[in-house]
Amino acid sequence: MTDEQHIRDLIARWANAVHAGDMPTVLADHAPDIVMFDVPPPERGVRGIEAYRETWPGFFEWQAGGAVFEIESLDVTAGADVAFAWALLRCGMPSELERDPEQRLRLTLGLRRDGDRWVVTHEHHSFADRSALPEVAQGGQ
Repeated sequence: MTDEQHIRDLIARWANAVHAGDMPTVLADHAPDIVMFDVPPPERGVRGIEAYRETWPGFFEWQAGGAVFEIESLDVTAGADVAFAWALLRCGMPSELERDPEQRLRLTLGLRRDGDRWVVTHEHHSFADRSALPEVAQGGQ
């Protein structure tokens, strides 16, 4: 299996675990010194696996209410010791996605080789804030 496929599998496992609320699997392939920038605060992100762990319970509760969390597209670039990936995910309640079918969660991951495996060292989630854009950037004239 190629490094790219290993990383794709790692990300798919993580996304499935997020959707299922499976904390051990969400954490499994993350480095102890992970840095994450997320949609909700804190604005300066979280650092370390324990701080990363603390961000998930509220999201799991929200997920249990029927939210969608699924990878739509994924691109991976792997070097000898570092890799990065970006993905677009459908993330939201069905009613939100029905109202705004183009809304996507943007995910960027940085990974490093740790022995014979890959670990996530950086994770960034974001949504486009279309309300903050000038009209022309929103597709208007």
